Amino acid sequence: MKKIKRIGILTGGGDCPGLNAVIRAVVKTAYREYGVEVYGIRDGFGGLIKKNVHKLELKDVSGILPRGGTILGTSNRDNPFKYPVKNHKGKIEYKDVSEQVVKTVEYNELDVIITVGGDGTQYMANQLYETH
Repeated sequence: MKKIKRIGILTGGGDCPGLNAVIRAVVKTAYREYGVEVYGIRDGFGGLIKKNVHKLELKDVSGILPRGGTILGTSNRDNPFKYPVKNHKGKIEYKDVSEQVVKTVEYNELDVIITVGGDGTQYMANQLYETH
């Protein structure tokens, strides 16, 4: 089994209490207990589609518990298997951009993606796992 060096974390779906606590726990545990880097993925799966990934340090999660929302942002609209794209006529078509998600994961050398969210977020994560 390959050693995990980099973890990606995203928050998907609607906003809810406790998301920052989860992010903080992942970052602190990964660095302190395992020496693993953590990368935050902005706005759910949209961050993987749009290549919006950045390294999270311990200082980034300091003091976030009392803040509402999620420091990463969230989205319930960015399904990589049905992503809205304008065609040459300006009409919206829904495309499978899951390959872009995989390329972003590979480019950032992420060994694991932690998806924090509800059934929709977990369903999309499972679809990515099953198809790629």
